[in-house]
Amino acid sequence: MVSSRTTAAQEAARRRTFAVISHPDAGKSTLTEALALHARAITSAGAVHGKGDRRGVTSDWMAMEQARGISVTSAVLQFDYRENVLNLLDTPGHADFSEDTYRVLAAVDCAVMLIDAAKGLEEQTRKLFDVCRHRGVPVITFVNKWDRPGREALELMDEIEREFRLRPTPVTWPIGIAGEMRGTLDAREPDAALRYTRAPGGEKAAAEERLDVGAAREVFGDDYDRAVEELELLTETGGGHDPEDFLAGRSTPVFFGAALSNIGVRVLLDAVVDLAPPPASRRLADGGERPVDAEFSGLVFKMQANMDPSHRDRIAFLRVCSGVFERGMTVTRAASGRPFATKYAHSVFGQDRTSVELAYPGDVVGLVNAAQLRVGDTLHTGKRVEFPPMPTFAPEHFAIVRPTDIAKSKQFRRGIAQLDEEGVVQVLVSDIRGEQAPVLAAVGPMQFDVVRHRMEHEFSSPVRLETLPYHLARATDPAGGEALNRSRLVHGEAMLRVKDKVTLALFPSRWHVGSFEREFPDSPLEPLIAAHEQD
Repeated sequence: MVSSRTTAAQEAARRRTFAVISHPDAGKSTLTEALALHARAITSAGAVHGKGDRRGVTSDWMAMEQARGISVTSAVLQFDYRENVLNLLDTPGHADFSEDTYRVLAAVDCAVMLIDAAKGLEEQTRKLFDVCRHRGVPVITFVNKWDRPGREALELMDEIEREFRLRPTPVTWPIGIAGEMRGTLDAREPDAALRYTRAPGGEKAAAEERLDVGAAREVFGDDYDRAVEELELLTETGGGHDPEDFLAGRSTPVFFGAALSNIGVRVLLDAVVDLAPPPASRRLADGGERPVDAEFSGLVFKMQANMDPSHRDRIAFLRVCSGVFERGMTVTRAASGRPFATKYAHSVFGQDRTSVELAYPGDVVGLVNAAQLRVGDTLHTGKRVEFPPMPTFAPEHFAIVRPTDIAKSKQFRRGIAQLDEEGVVQVLVSDIRGEQAPVLAAVGPMQFDVVRHRMEHEFSSPVRLETLPYHLARATDPAGGEALNRSRLVHGEAMLRVKDKVTLALFPSRWHVGSFEREFPDSPLEPLIAAHEQD
């Protein structure tokens, strides 16, 4: 009989758990659909901005997402491909939801970074890459929208190397300039080329035809010879793929294509299987490591309520880190030491869900009715283990929130508490304002729109927001908070973050931070992750 340790190790080797990250409008949700289409997990792809009766993307389920054509929450898609199990985490593309993306990147082993062929490396792309580098997540690059006018391929390679200090290693190379994509070369097959024929409407996978050198020259003409010369130049100057450099974050394999036309997507999907690492040992809070074949352990990286509005449920998304998860097993929540029953465990595909009986390292399980769980929780069996706490992004926008109907105060309090636990926003309270007027702290203002929408439609408590003039937060101690509140020279305010009881000092700008430091040199002011200074 095969032991559970052997099973966990064998199944982990078959898993690839990855996220798709990009700047807004780079085609992230479209690529997510295209990957699922090529894996035959779905039968046709729906564009975010579909027309007529063409549906929205499978991974975008919230009404607000479908209406705006953006990804606000993170979806989890699991499907089989080439005898492997792929767990694809589709992250928010909008910069205002960077914190949710950061949490998702704590749950993956690799990231596919999308770059718009016309726009190149945009601001959010840079931020997300920094997060990957911080977490040690290797990155595969997909240059998207090559079927539209854009920049030169060599120019994009130079930009990646210059901006990211990362060596781009093209695996595929476009035949034809951006806007006239005719086919691709593959550095691993120098004696062949692929020609693509787009399916009508882009709803089916594009047809691929493999051409030998003679046929490719006849079909593509000078474009083929130019592509061969460019690819050879890059390879000779150190542009060949090196697995060790890729996994160490020193290089990124690059692919070209067009997600909306389903061009180049199959090759990218193969690359995820062939190049991305399987789940491996995971670092613990005490400095040790948890091997994949140890007893069960998992990390809660996301909370989401009301995915099924008719049931008003609450799902904790759990990344299995080691061992075998079995539905119904009783696990321990490391933070409290209390047991948690896993009777209701689902796998999630967009809004669809099915009960999951077993899950292995790399898999993502949705635990239903998980009111006692929080983002960052470690669940385990056997001897206590705990993974490092989930980092929190530095908020840059602050607003007082109040119910428009005082009779809905109970719904208001319950809704704000739930959104805080999910990580939709951070909730702050202060002695000056009292708990009846909590302050919402967000990375971007669109998070406030999500709060308004969900408070009205899910909790039946419409709210009004009053913006505060702060744009920068620092962690301090209670004495530092009192000093800030009583200061007559420094414009700022101290508040307590409800979730972790950390005292935050809020300031309008960096200049005011300097004023506080000069007046109270003994009071600590610690920067928060991903703070973007304002002068």
